[in-house]
Amino acid sequence: MIADLKKYYQSKKVLLTGHTGFKGAWMLVLLNELGADVKGYALEAPRKNDLFFAIEGDKLCDSQIADIRDRDNMTKAILDFQPDVILHFAAQAIVRESYKTPVETFDTNVMGSVHVLDAMRQLDKPCSAVMITTDKVYENMEWEFHYKENDRLGGFDPYSSSKAGAEIAIASYQKAFFNMDKYDQHKKAVSAARGGNVIAGGDWSDNRIIPDLVRALQNDEPLEVRNPSAIRPWQHVLELLYGYLLLAMRQSENAKKYQGAYNFGPEKGDEMTVEELVRTAIKVWGNGTFDHQPDPEQLHEAGILRLDIDKAKSMLHWLPKWTSEQTVEKTMTWYKEFSEGKPAIELCRRQIEEYFEK
Repeated sequence: MIADLKKYYQSKKVLLTGHTGFKGAWMLVLLNELGADVKGYALEAPRKNDLFFAIEGDKLCDSQIADIRDRDNMTKAILDFQPDVILHFAAQAIVRESYKTPVETFDTNVMGSVHVLDAMRQLDKPCSAVMITTDKVYENMEWEFHYKENDRLGGFDPYSSSKAGAEIAIASYQKAFFNMDKYDQHKKAVSAARGGNVIAGGDWSDNRIIPDLVRALQNDEPLEVRNPSAIRPWQHVLELLYGYLLLAMRQSENAKKYQGAYNFGPEKGDEMTVEELVRTAIKVWGNGTFDHQPDPEQLHEAGILRLDIDKAKSMLHWLPKWTSEQTVEKTMTWYKEFSEGKPAIELCRRQIEEYFEK
């Protein structure tokens, strides 16, 4: 598995948007392990303790601090770099923030994605792109059903609906400019990757359950949990990153077969409520408490969300390697050892090695 990725990505030119974010920083470490030539394009990481700074991410890539909403700058970056692969992570990714800044959220998530796609359209070379969206692109009916890739898109909150809007734009470019009937002319392939709720060490974002819990544990305070019975498709960031890299590689080998949308999530039956996740995390940490505190702003959040991952399993031969419980254990172990002084880059590399050994 890792050997195939190294064979493909060794010296490949990979453009990674959002490289200063939590998921982007993990991807930087993984691409570095694979020997890729990476150009990062993103806004500056907002916090001094963000993972990008902890791993010295600017040493792992050609880092350009810029905004994907700047069409001319984005286009120039892509045309100058001439990537073989584009991994589009950059986004406004916080649901609660999208209620405060809906216009900026739509601008970043929809038009930012369009800017990447349109710059890719101007490349005069083969290129494989994976556009990262979210599990929340589906019109959530709050049922037991596992959502498939061809289910209806929607979204209640601005974040979810902006990502659904991005998916519509992606599908338009797939049909209008990267149509598989004319692949021999344009040599481009684009897929949308819909991942579940990602957790792992190094995330310090606001209004996310694990970072909020770690901060509460460090301050010896109880965690305030808004919706303890909510069910989410929790998974370790490495599960998704492997899926994205595998998809981009397969597209480059056979675009007509692999271009499209893919869900990445845990196996059916492997799920945790928010309360179960918090209890497991506290157990790994060794101490801590939490309280149920209903949302005073009463913002809408989905109560249940499940993904059907049969397509990724059958088409890509991608499988989740860590259960939800193992994912929480790996995540909290990372934070605990980091708090004890172990370097972030070493912790990330060790877990990458553990993941691919399994």
